[in-house]
Amino acid sequence: MELNGQSVSRETQDRLEHFVALFSKWSKSINLAAPSTLNDTWQRHVADSAQIFQLSPGPKRWVDLGSGGGFPGVITAIFLAELCDGWAHLIESNNKKASFLRLALRETGARGSVHSIRIEDGPDVVPSCEAISARALADLDKLCDFAEPWMLRNRNTRAFFHKGRDYAAEIAKARGRWGFDLLEHQSVVERDSVILEIFNLQRLV
Repeated sequence: MELNGQSVSRETQDRLEHFVALFSKWSKSINLAAPSTLNDTWQRHVADSAQIFQLSPGPKRWVDLGSGGGFPGVITAIFLAELCDGWAHLIESNNKKASFLRLALRETGARGSVHSIRIEDGPDVVPSCEAISARALADLDKLCDFAEPWMLRNRNTRAFFHKGRDYAAEIAKARGRWGFDLLEHQSVVERDSVILEIFNLQRLV
């Protein structure tokens, strides 16, 4: 199987397929994603989320902010299972979604855990990480607020944020309060979307 042009092992494919089946089942009772996207879960959610790990492969400790339906947190945790190393910490304050995420991680054998807490409390529970992810959560300025505690503790930590067509305006707004280095990765799934890779974050005001 190929995902975004990269080969995926049979074991990882099986895990992804099982997760999609769980996601489809649970989506009927709780709001895990926009209903309009559920008919194209593989492309709109799985492939899109897989880009994060594919941009930064290896056995890292991840923190996924506002994990929701598991994108990209569960997908990252599934890829880490193939490495038998690394860990994904999924932060989701909604208890119903957190219950789904725990089931998904357990049944797929993914390398991750769920913290049903507010994002602001995350650094107290997960003191350090090498990578941070978020998808469809908040604007870049707010995401920098969330990420700052981890990125101050480890200057090598990098953040990967999915953004849509208005990303340039979000960058301009964030630069009013933050200094950071930035790499823009064109999405291979959505033509008007990017993944912003942020590092060397520092508060200006």
